Amino acid sequence: MSFANVVRRRLILLVFVVFGVSLVTFAISHMIPGDPARMMAGERASNEVVAHMRAVLGLDKPLAVQYLAYLRHLAQGDLGISILTQRPVLDDLVLFFPATIELAVAALLFAILLGVPLGVLSAIAKDRAVDQVTRTLSVTGISTPAFWLGLLLIYLFYGRLGIFPGSGRIDGPPPLHLTGFYTLDAALTGNWPALASALAHLFLPALTLGFVHLGIVTRQIRSAMLEVLQEDYVRTAKASGLSRAQIVLDHALRNALIPSVTMIGLAFGDLLYGAVLTETVFAWPGMGNYVVQSIAALDFPAIMGFTVVASTAYVLVNLAVDLTYMFLDPQIRAVG
Repeated sequence: MSFANVVRRRLILLVFVVFGVSLVTFAISHMIPGDPARMMAGERASNEVVAHMRAVLGLDKPLAVQYLAYLRHLAQGDLGISILTQRPVLDDLVLFFPATIELAVAALLFAILLGVPLGVLSAIAKDRAVDQVTRTLSVTGISTPAFWLGLLLIYLFYGRLGIFPGSGRIDGPPPLHLTGFYTLDAALTGNWPALASALAHLFLPALTLGFVHLGIVTRQIRSAMLEVLQEDYVRTAKASGLSRAQIVLDHALRNALIPSVTMIGLAFGDLLYGAVLTETVFAWPGMGNYVVQSIAALDFPAIMGFTVVASTAYVLVNLAVDLTYMFLDPQIRAVG
């Protein structure tokens, strides 16, 4: 199956996923106690004002009519107006989305750059001291609550040592807006003080968010490497006189990465949702912090918009995983 066919099939699936997510989130939002019209009009507003607001928002119509109207607006890229900010939800998400993506990418890079070597090393040194330490680290990472680790890191590195900032995204004015990613924008414009500040603010939340997935990546790579190292072609490579580094890097690791790609891709989707707690702890101005404030304000359009956007990103990540599969393994590319 060609790359074009894979992309086409995934994009068709995306339509059904967005439809399903929109239906579920719409139903849940109408089951939650609370009146968005009352929230928008204010607690002291008269019943007449609240009734007028309900009519303006379309909340006085049957649920089926409301849902069809929501789908129609969604197809046009209209996610509604935020009750909290009084701005289009899409504009809010575009504003906060780069911060969340920047944090998720940094956390994933931390997990991969440290987790893959640790997993390989653990598999090579199976049942030895290095393996035991690595496995303990993995279990610790998977078992540690992100909010607790975040508070601990803030207390240690900000409160006690004063090495890293404890909240926010940057000190001073942000760099010239090009992409919305502060580190990238600062590097592209040569604003090195802004880059240093952005990296310092990024370190602790990325470490917090990536530590859990570090354990997952390490365990997955270790498991895949142990399986691959028992294959016949690895024994053949050893008999041929290849060095241990060549066997591990050129043969074993490449094949061990194939089953790990799915886990890494899904981990990125998890990071988008997992950023909610981390962004709240570090006051990181991303989508997670935005949706927490929206939940507290019963801002249903913002909550539903976040869910739809995050689910769409999840499907696109799976598309990237499929294409990576095809790139790593010619057999998968031939079969599709």
